Amino acid sequence: MEYLFSYGTLQDPKVQEYIFGRLLQGKTDTVLGFKKQDKAVFGRYPLVVHTGNPEDKVLGMAYKVDLNDLKKADIYETKAYKRELFTLQSGDKAWIYVENSN
Repeated sequence: MEYLFSYGTLQDPKVQEYIFGRLLQGKTDTVLGFKKQDKAVFGRYPLVVHTGNPEDKVLGMAYKVDLNDLKKADIYETKAYKRELFTLQSGDKAWIYVENSN
């Protein structure tokens, strides 16, 4: 199992049902060293930016997922985002969608 950290639409139960065919199990967690920007992607969706400053933090949900779930989430998030692994405040490592600047 892996963790997928969500700070936006992946927390919506309807979105989870659509993408994964079920509701995900997760827990509240925080990622340090990031700031959240609302409506940053396509003028509609949020984005987290890695600042490296531990005072900056974003609250979200860490969901338990498998590799197949991550592939589905990659399709949903489009090429506007890329998935990177970071350590959450809890100490768990989680995949987080950040800006794809490529």
